Amino acid sequence: MTLRLDYSNMMISPGGIDEKIWGGAAKQFADAKRGFDSVRAGGTVGFVDLPRDAALLDQVAAFARPARGEYDDVVILGIGGSALGPTALRSALRPSGWNMLDAKARDNYPRLHVLDNVDPETIAALLARLRLPRTLFIVTSKSGGTAETMAQFLIVHDRLMAEKLDVTKQMVFVTDPKQGALRPLAERLKVPALDIPGNIGGRFSVLTPVGTLPAALIGIDVRSLLSGAGEMAKRCEAAELSKNPAGVYAILQVLADTQLNKRIAVFMPYSDPLRDFAAWFVQLWAESLGKKRQDGASVGSTPLAALGATDQHAQVQLFMEGPADKTVTFVAVEQRATDLKIPAGFRDVKELGYLAGHSLGELIDIEQRATAGALARRGRPNMTIHLDRVDPAHVGQLMMLLEIATAYAGQLYGIDAFNQPGVELGKQFAYALLGRPGADNAKQEWESLPKGDPRWTV
Repeated sequence: MTLRLDYSNMMISPGGIDEKIWGGAAKQFADAKRGFDSVRAGGTVGFVDLPRDAALLDQVAAFARPARGEYDDVVILGIGGSALGPTALRSALRPSGWNMLDAKARDNYPRLHVLDNVDPETIAALLARLRLPRTLFIVTSKSGGTAETMAQFLIVHDRLMAEKLDVTKQMVFVTDPKQGALRPLAERLKVPALDIPGNIGGRFSVLTPVGTLPAALIGIDVRSLLSGAGEMAKRCEAAELSKNPAGVYAILQVLADTQLNKRIAVFMPYSDPLRDFAAWFVQLWAESLGKKRQDGASVGSTPLAALGATDQHAQVQLFMEGPADKTVTFVAVEQRATDLKIPAGFRDVKELGYLAGHSLGELIDIEQRATAGALARRGRPNMTIHLDRVDPAHVGQLMMLLEIATAYAGQLYGIDAFNQPGVELGKQFAYALLGRPGADNAKQEWESLPKGDPRWTV
């Protein structure tokens, strides 16, 4: 039940990482690990310690246990990591179509919806079909100042008040334990609130109540999720590169980027349940590593989500014969929750007959291996993460692997993987245009920007 990383196809020649480049990898990793260990020791980054945080798990269990049977629907109001992590968990650990089943078939657990944007059409459509007295809204924002999330909150709160519903029974907040706007608002409204530890940022928060609360509410085994994450965290304490899967993954991606000009990191699970996992990884990698170093150089490879076998008929042509600027990470699943045998009809038709006796699970696995081999044959480096199955323990392992790998990659690039200064200016301009107090400087800067020129408008 241990996740395996096969990076044989990253070491191909030509096109991959040669022995000379790899020869210096151990020292680079040692430096990166030492740097990350120092950051952890300083107490500013705490995601690796979440599997051992019994108090957080107790918070989740204490809220989720009595809530069972009380709600038909749970709605997350959040954006970024507050939405992508719970969505990935729902897709991976609840079978396709689970939300469509009736309450009895769902074993009395509610459906989960994630409002991860502020498009009014989407929000209006969902609110129109919900039975508000049987709906719980999870408002997730560490700061309580996220414009999109708080706009959603204001709309939902207004609807609840109009229906004369008790907001303390229809809402729960997930936020910073001490700071930000939501904590005092929770006290004012007497709404229950669960904690996002102060040393954990949004894209690393999936194993806090940001992800574990909605997961527990819909019946996912969060103890197994955290146990799997803890097993991986222990593996990634190894000082020896060859025994540290997160270190290997980080080193391979950074070397491919900086030494081989592989600027795009494709993440391609061959599993529909892991479709949304790819989007979660994209945010984790992009927002953590796309930075400017102190010397002014811009660093970070660009993550790209794909899905096998679907994207064999969409993107793989580009991966195979387009610019040689990509690595591909496949995720292969050994044992699927279900499988379908392919019937032996039409044996006289050569395009159909050879499929007889195989199964769909066998077909998708063979297609993953064939695509990896074909890419390697063309000099396109790739690696495969093997999961025994998609269950809470393995999903926890995979999440922790990629989070620690991202932290190591930040050290290798020489940047802070835990901030996001590049998004702040856009936020400040939005605040200025919306009239938020304290945004005067941003408003002046906005007004000083060049105006649109009609000559450049079609």
